[in-house]
Amino acid sequence: MERSAQRLGRALVVVVDDRVAQGEQEDNIGPLVTELLEEAGFIVDGTVAVAGEAVDIRNALNTAVIGGVDVVITVGGTGVSPRDVTPDATAGVLDRPIPGIAEALRASGLAAGAVEAGVSRGLVGVSGSTLVVNLAGSRASVRDGMATLTPLVTHVIEQLSGLETA
Repeated sequence: MERSAQRLGRALVVVVDDRVAQGEQEDNIGPLVTELLEEAGFIVDGTVAVAGEAVDIRNALNTAVIGGVDVVITVGGTGVSPRDVTPDATAGVLDRPIPGIAEALRASGLAAGAVEAGVSRGLVGVSGSTLVVNLAGSRASVRDGMATLTPLVTHVIEQLSGLETA
C-alpha cells in the first residue's frame, strides 16, 4: 500500500528563536515552512517556538517523536554563534544520522546563494520512526532547503513506514 500523494504524513515545525519564543517578535519563518510542507502533501500538526536553549530544543524534538509525527523540521540555531545550539541538541535525540541529506541541504543552499545554509551545522537523522531535519533560519535557506528536502523526505518516510518495496 502506498501513501496518497496528498497525505504523506504528519509534520511538526520547531522554530528556534529567543525573541519569537518570548513573544517579542512575530514568527515569519514557521508559516513559510508550514506552507511548504502542506504543498508537499504533509499534514502539519503545528508550529512550536522555543528559545535557543539545548534543553528546550531537545524537549520539543522528543515531544514530536513521542507524538508520532513523521517529520519534524527545526528552523534556526544552526550557525556558528555561541547561541546556535540546535545541532548539538539534535545530536542527542537522533538514533541514526543521515549525513548525506544534511550535506545536500548545505550544497544546494550554497549553490542558490543562501550563505546561511552553507555555514549551517544542521543535522538530519532518524529518531524512532521520525525524520528530524535542522534547517538554517533564513527564508532563502528554508525555501531552498525544502525544495531539496521534499523528494528525500518522501523516500525516507516510505522506508521508515515499511511502504517502500525492495
